[in-house]
Amino acid sequence: MNLIILIIFLTIAFFYGRDIEEKHLKDLRVRENSMKHLPWSSMGKKKVYIEATESELLFGSVVIAQDKFKSFVAAFINILGGRVTVYESLLDRGRREAICRLKEKALSHKFDEIVNVRLQTSTIGINKSKNAGGVIEVIAYGTGLKTQSEI
Repeated sequence: MNLIILIIFLTIAFFYGRDIEEKHLKDLRVRENSMKHLPWSSMGKKKVYIEATESELLFGSVVIAQDKFKSFVAAFINILGGRVTVYESLLDRGRREAICRLKEKALSHKFDEIVNVRLQTSTIGINKSKNAGGVIEVIAYGTGLKTQSEI
């Protein structure tokens, strides 16, 4: 009986988590396509500008929770060893969302580009004693530039 309840619970968690993830990925694709004209680079500024009229440190952050199905699969993989691929999609979504939020902030401040972009991740809220899942936080930050003309 307990096994049947576990299977039902995991099935619901799988389909619900997959549905939320697919909706988020669809939203990310739309937002990324709408902002693809805004250049960003993880390297420092290589172009020489006659005048940069404004610069500002910008950031975008997101906190994404792991669903119970992924937590269960990850715990099982942890016992056997190997690559925990169920969390790779979670990190990918977090990274893409943080960059989208960074670009949205740059566009709202009318910056022409973002340079020196960096990403940081951390896990928060993990409480193993209560068997509670955690969440990941992804922060993207960089320098937004308003420029007038290039040499």
